[in-house]
Amino acid sequence: MTCPICAKKTVREYRPFCSRRCADVDLARWMNGGYAVPSQREEDPDLPDDAGSAPH
Repeated sequence: MTCPICAKKTVREYRPFCSRRCADVDLARWMNGGYAVPSQREEDPDLPDDAGSAPH
């Protein structure tokens, strides 16, 4: 298995990464919105963000 950030061989301690640095790079990408799952919901600028969700 190779590190998804730099493609070096993984290290057990940081798996699936090769180092703490690559693990931190991945975490930063998640926290900054670098990774995103596309929404199936159509955008409606007139509705508030939570208006399209199901009632609780």
